Amino acid sequence: MSTAVEKSGGQAPRGEKDLVTQIDYARAGQVTPEMRAVAEAERRDPDLIRAGVAAGRIAIPANVRHLERGLVPRGVGEGLSTKVNVNLGISGDVADAGMEWEKVRTAEKYGADAIMDLSNSGKTRFFRQELVARTPLMVGTVPMYDAIGYMEKPLVKLTAEDLLATVRAHAEDGADFLTIHCGINRSVISTFKETGRLMNIVSRGGSLLFGWMEVTGNENPFYEHYDEVLKICHEYDVTISLGDSCRSGCLFDANDAAETAEMIELGKLTRRAWDAGVQVMIEGPGHMAINEIAANVVMEKRLCHGAPYYVLGPLVTDVGVGYDHITAAIGGAISASAGADFLCYVTPAEHLCLPDAKDVRDGLIATQIAAHAADIAKGVPGAREADDRMADARRRLAWDEMWAYALDPDTACARYEASPASTEGTCTMCGKMCAVRTVNKVFEGTTIDLDLE
Repeated sequence: MSTAVEKSGGQAPRGEKDLVTQIDYARAGQVTPEMRAVAEAERRDPDLIRAGVAAGRIAIPANVRHLERGLVPRGVGEGLSTKVNVNLGISGDVADAGMEWEKVRTAEKYGADAIMDLSNSGKTRFFRQELVARTPLMVGTVPMYDAIGYMEKPLVKLTAEDLLATVRAHAEDGADFLTIHCGINRSVISTFKETGRLMNIVSRGGSLLFGWMEVTGNENPFYEHYDEVLKICHEYDVTISLGDSCRSGCLFDANDAAETAEMIELGKLTRRAWDAGVQVMIEGPGHMAINEIAANVVMEKRLCHGAPYYVLGPLVTDVGVGYDHITAAIGGAISASAGADFLCYVTPAEHLCLPDAKDVRDGLIATQIAAHAADIAKGVPGAREADDRMADARRRLAWDEMWAYALDPDTACARYEASPASTEGTCTMCGKMCAVRTVNKVFEGTTIDLDLE
């Protein structure tokens, strides 16, 4: 891990063995290089970042091993810009590592903040290690997906020791945040069974744990041995992303008893993690009607003590199949403007198939739009600057400048050039009747030529 520094800029004492994680240093009143980097990127005072990390309202997922390999630290949480995650990974049906690396390049090119490696087939460790070594973006994983292949055992034969060993492997490999479904305990399952659902459990990791618990009759190992999980996370400064096993997979199940019962448990686990010097994020719903989103964010912040909220979408309708990047972007914008901190992208392939690189780009851009729109609403420092520059460039019909401010300049430029206008400086939507051109000519005192012959 890079050496922590005191607020004065001097080197931190190295004898303080208990200071390992960002939250350790923050609580000791010390601003680390990672906090300074976040402060610079966010245009915030470094001590404001330190105070947010100390309180758990800000997380800086930065595994000590990934920092050694070139991670660019990013902050997630209160008062910061909304971050965006891209999911990818090798599937049992489409085991094409080359395509996954193309997705990595797409994520980096179009401004993702994090990549979650959700590989779930065969030996996934080499891809994960290479990803950590090659990308400066935050890397997240879900150890439960990997446990069967890593331990070479069927699900029901896995032991608590096996699952903890898988968590340790992911931490050792440099994953910055781990999604671990610790909150789905016997009590939450009892609530789920008693109250019922239309879509049951749609979380992959949650469903695997539910199946394991039902077959073995045992408590969730991640819940039962939570202190051991936290020890591993603390050793490498892994941020624990408390997984939402009971997230809503359809509008009907949104904010229901099972989801709420699990969130209550996640709030308890959040405090235990902070007490152990481990940073925390809370994962949130997948599907939710527009009018329920803001209340969901408020509830998470209340029950989980202000911990950063990481949401999938949420998708605001269940019938947008093939266009779920749009349904998710709508929900993401509302969720982030209400206080959510981290958006997991959704692609057009959601609910249908493994996304390809184009799906990744489309999903990422849609989510970037949602995050950016929310940042403007939240008043994040500098969020609207590019919009104002875009407006000025449009007023001057300065097309090359417009591409520089666009979230996806390649697509914007290609569409413009594919349909050339006969009147210089305009596009084929209005041509000579371009309102911007007309007003510019009035102010310039030049002739307004509207001869359409």
